[in-house]
Amino acid sequence: MGEHPAYVQTVLDCERPRELAEFYRRLLGLVYRPGDEPSTDGSPDTVDWLVLTRPDGTRQLAFQQVPRLARTTWPQDEVPQQAHIDYVVEDLDALERHKDTALRLGAELRLDRTDDPEEPLYVLADPAGHPFCLFVGQVARRRG
Repeated sequence: MGEHPAYVQTVLDCERPRELAEFYRRLLGLVYRPGDEPSTDGSPDTVDWLVLTRPDGTRQLAFQQVPRLARTTWPQDEVPQQAHIDYVVEDLDALERHKDTALRLGAELRLDRTDDPEEPLYVLADPAGHPFCLFVGQVARRRG
């Protein structure tokens, strides 16, 4: 395998794995790992672990069911972020479009820093309360 461990995926704890997987599948254009797709026969969805990949099969996110999850209160200090995921976009128009999509899919806006000329961003929380950032940053500007 190699000299060092290899990154596989980021795993998010959540109370409802299918609901959170659907949020990220739709927001990021990911697909289910074969066998993790929702049932099409109307049977109840009782999964406790799901994986989303890029269309080429590269793993991206996994969702693990837990009985209870304390939602972050960030930016207040009662319950810290613990971890968050950063997503970079091409420009301000894309930033607004993806923020609107996230909100429509059930995200909550936690911070609007779009007035920052160096790195405009939004911090949102997914439907399970995990924070994530959408930003226009150096990575996006270097591609252009």
